[in-house]
Amino acid sequence: MKLFSGPPLSQFAAPAAPGRADIRLVPIPRLAAGGRWRVEAMRSYSEPLLLWFTRGQGRITVAGVTRGYGAHNAVFIPAGVMHGFEIGHQVHGTALFFGRESDPGLPRTPQHLRIREAIAQGELSGVLDAVQREMESTKPGHERAARHHLGLVGVWLERQMADAAADPAAAPRPDAARRLANRFAALLERKYRSGLKVGDLAAELGVTPTHLTRVCNRTCGRTAHELLADRRMHEARRLLADTRLPVRDVSASLGFASPAYFTRAFQGSTGKTPSDFRRQT
Repeated sequence: MKLFSGPPLSQFAAPAAPGRADIRLVPIPRLAAGGRWRVEAMRSYSEPLLLWFTRGQGRITVAGVTRGYGAHNAVFIPAGVMHGFEIGHQVHGTALFFGRESDPGLPRTPQHLRIREAIAQGELSGVLDAVQREMESTKPGHERAARHHLGLVGVWLERQMADAAADPAAAPRPDAARRLANRFAALLERKYRSGLKVGDLAAELGVTPTHLTRVCNRTCGRTAHELLADRRMHEARRLLADTRLPVRDVSASLGFASPAYFTRAFQGSTGKTPSDFRRQT
């Protein structure tokens, strides 16, 4: 069975026909349709994502580092990068999924940009509106036009990154703790299905579990074990909610020693058994 690591297309729109573009623009509140865990728990997508927050505030964790976000913050997350963010009732904005085949000159690393100038804010909102119009159009070449607009998003990001780099106060400089947190998040994303424990992952990174947990607490306010458990439980809930995979196969796919152990861990995390969770979603 082929498993899709991003949000199900049915959650946002009808699946694209073969050969059609898979660009999607989604109101940020709709990302939490089916449960806040869909955005707040650690997960990754198999395509690049841009979050454009226009109202509200909260905290967002990307690659093991947590920062606050507010209105007119743009957060770019490359494919495969672990992340999650708080979403309250006042949070509004747009999530742009670029599609798996798209690469319009996008950054290779996560970016968190605080856009203070009204002109730059209007530029991004205008380009996103143009992408949406083309994706809803039936005119010839509308998909090609949408992808050209995605290229403008890439240019916009490049220019805002250049402005941020020229302003030392715009973003914290990566230090040893953030670099280790980034490495741990990347390793965790690759191996959370393996059944490895934090001690195993720490050994691969060349540090002690104690040091790794101290660093994670510093960079995101959570232990290394909590990040690992959260990532596995998000995937468990996604598989239970979005696929017909038997519970025993969900357990095995996530590296649990037995279905019984998986059920205890899942119930301890969510308050429901896997079967109850599936019935209620």
